[in-house]
Amino acid sequence: MTRPPVKTTPEKKAAAAKPKAAGKTPAAIALEVASKPVEAVGHTIERALEPLNTALKRATQKRADKQAEPAAPATPAPAKGALPVSPLAVPFPKIPPIAGVQIATSRAGFYKHERDDLLVMRFAKGTSAAGVFTRHGIGSAPVDWCKKHLEMSKGADAQALVVNAGCANSFTGKPGADAVRRVASAVAKRFDCRQRDVMVASTGVIGVLLDDAKITQRLPDIEARLTDDNWAGAARAIMTTDTFAKGAYAEAMIDGEKVKIAGICKGSGMIAPDMATMLAFVATDAAISPAALQTLASLYTRTTFNCVTVDGDRSTNDTLLLFATGQSSAPLISRAGDKRLADFRVKLEAVLLDLALQLVRDGEGASKFVKINVTGAESPASARKIARTIAESPLVKTAFAGEDANWGRIAMAIGRADEPIDRDRVKIQFGPLIAAQDGLVSPTYDEDKMSAYMKNQELEVSVDVGVGKGAASVWTCDLTKQYVAINGDYRS
Repeated sequence: MTRPPVKTTPEKKAAAAKPKAAGKTPAAIALEVASKPVEAVGHTIERALEPLNTALKRATQKRADKQAEPAAPATPAPAKGALPVSPLAVPFPKIPPIAGVQIATSRAGFYKHERDDLLVMRFAKGTSAAGVFTRHGIGSAPVDWCKKHLEMSKGADAQALVVNAGCANSFTGKPGADAVRRVASAVAKRFDCRQRDVMVASTGVIGVLLDDAKITQRLPDIEARLTDDNWAGAARAIMTTDTFAKGAYAEAMIDGEKVKIAGICKGSGMIAPDMATMLAFVATDAAISPAALQTLASLYTRTTFNCVTVDGDRSTNDTLLLFATGQSSAPLISRAGDKRLADFRVKLEAVLLDLALQLVRDGEGASKFVKINVTGAESPASARKIARTIAESPLVKTAFAGEDANWGRIAMAIGRADEPIDRDRVKIQFGPLIAAQDGLVSPTYDEDKMSAYMKNQELEVSVDVGVGKGAASVWTCDLTKQYVAINGDYRS
């Protein structure tokens, strides 16, 4: 998570600048949509993207089943002061090398204790890149850099990614921007590419200027360490208050050829839609044009990272970067709607959703993983707003923590969303148990059964508001005393 200035400290996410006017190409339109503030655009974004989403889902024959069986590698001993691993944690999956991607990690020294806090990825020449970034009003230098240079390059020929944990370099003005430029310049010289071909991301405490020398002096070591197979190490290097490394992997078919998709992310607190508060980096060996890649990144961020919330707070540094190296045998795909991309679209969305749900499972102090379903809404956007209001209500979240099936708090949140509903047709359900329907308590309500259900680690709350066909799901966690403790002590 990312917080205002600090003494010496942990970290979180960081920043986004005001979006510049985009061009008229599909990639530019997608990037523009992804960078406008939700408050200003509202349901317009949802209505604009819904036809494309529907069309792509029709083109897709069937949704992916489960992804490759995850197997947990040896987990290193937690660093000094590390938080206990979330009870909702999942093991890191087996991720094979992705052709065209090399990875290295190192200790730059942004933390006092011994741990890697620097990640560098090197990509094959001709790699396409796409990005979706925070819409937060306080911009971070790394986000500004990526947005500017993706626009300049049109997403063509990304060569490197540099990520540091322990310093967000957000709200640091021109000195922060200069630090990012020096990092990109040093990496570009070492990798023999242009500055604009280097993407940069940071996570940590807001208001602290990045000491770029800590990164640049490690570059010789980083270059010597580059390997095809270090996804688990990469995920650990970008962690802040995360209690477990987060990764996802899938394989898809494009025109009869197998391609791989791998991703990592970090995030634990300061997590909320718009885009979600986190850093995420996904790579595939598929050959996909930058314009098509940007469309896919923008589209599926909406149904994955923007559908999770831990505490309702957005960060300044949220970044999703998607890279396509083109090193598989699959043909080049130039349109996001190409029928040959049907299976890939399903698997890409599955990878992004897997990563997003792991953010919720690692929510600071979380003990319950909760899915909120809303149906019968006026539109998908309306359903999403109602679900998000329920998911972010402190009263609802503390009821989950206390294992209290207080359906009245759900009803409160439904009305507070200020979306069209029919009070006398509202239905509230906990798992298979109906709590309320037709505007009042259900005749089958059983307090003992409800209380027993609430003891589960994973919960599902379903609401129908009775006015239309719009539906959406949002994932969240409970709000515990540990969340207060973690954030009360964050900088100390």
